[in-house]
Amino acid sequence: MNSAAGFLKGLPKAELHLHIEGTLEPELAFRLARKHGVTLPYANVEALRAAYQFSDLQSFLDIYYAGASVLRDSDDFFALTEAYLRKAHEQGVVHVEIFFDPQTHTERGIAFRTALEGITGALRAGRAEFRISSRLILCFLRHLSAAEAMRTLEEALPFKNAIAAVGLDSSERGHPPSKFTAVFDRARREGFLTVAHAGEEGPPEYIYEALDLLKVKRIDHGVRCEEDPQLVERLVRERMPLTVCPLSNIKLKVFGTVEDHNIRRLLERGLCVTVNSDDPAYFGGYLLENFVAIEQGLGLTQAELMALARNSFEASFLEPADKRRWLAAIDAYAHGPKL
Repeated sequence: MNSAAGFLKGLPKAELHLHIEGTLEPELAFRLARKHGVTLPYANVEALRAAYQFSDLQSFLDIYYAGASVLRDSDDFFALTEAYLRKAHEQGVVHVEIFFDPQTHTERGIAFRTALEGITGALRAGRAEFRISSRLILCFLRHLSAAEAMRTLEEALPFKNAIAAVGLDSSERGHPPSKFTAVFDRARREGFLTVAHAGEEGPPEYIYEALDLLKVKRIDHGVRCEEDPQLVERLVRERMPLTVCPLSNIKLKVFGTVEDHNIRRLLERGLCVTVNSDDPAYFGGYLLENFVAIEQGLGLTQAELMALARNSFEASFLEPADKRRWLAAIDAYAHGPKL
């Protein structure tokens, strides 16, 4: 491990944009497939990993949903989440805010409670074993109807104590945030915080809709905001966090190379940008690999890397006292190893 990677591994970090279904490594997929007698359309682990070459978001989603088919019981969801938390802990992540997609599972006959109990059980175990704090975010699949999202929200209401927020993910093109205005209105009335994917493949207008109609606390991705200078000014003025996923953006052709990515420009312009891994099993890296990639590709300084780490706690749904504690830990770390 080079000196930059070593510094970044020890730097306290929060991850705010992580799809737990997107942490399904091929090895675990095949193990669960054998357990349940499921036949995957790939000969072996190597063939499945070789299929992770995507032309756009939809080509990724096709294989993502196919992989999720091996998740059948609460033990599967526990194993999936525990494996991610172990990896995150090894990389210096101390707080996670995890997305899960109940509709991906309920559509194929898996009970909402089955997925939730497995994930939350692992999050409790992660707090005990790894001292990783967590929040859980329920995401609606935007390629499905608003009525289906509302039914999912109603299904979640008995479990409000386990779910901090609702979000919006899946195919962005042709599915504007405005489609889900009523669902998000209801979610806020029920006490949920709100976030939404916007401005990854969708235009800046989708970011405006997420802000003004869904009244989100964070924009997930948001990198296309740069196309609208007035929007950038608003995001700076409102200190609206963007949960940016560099390696995901490269893998899905939002940017051609890491060197083309705009995260450094957005940081320099005063936006509250954060670094995240999105679907790391599919996109070639967990949080540490994302930090290392932008450090190397964009030449980020230690101060910039620490600013990104600080932003991750500022943008989190942690209590203010916990935010202050981790920000102080980052300040203390500044007096330790150097790049």
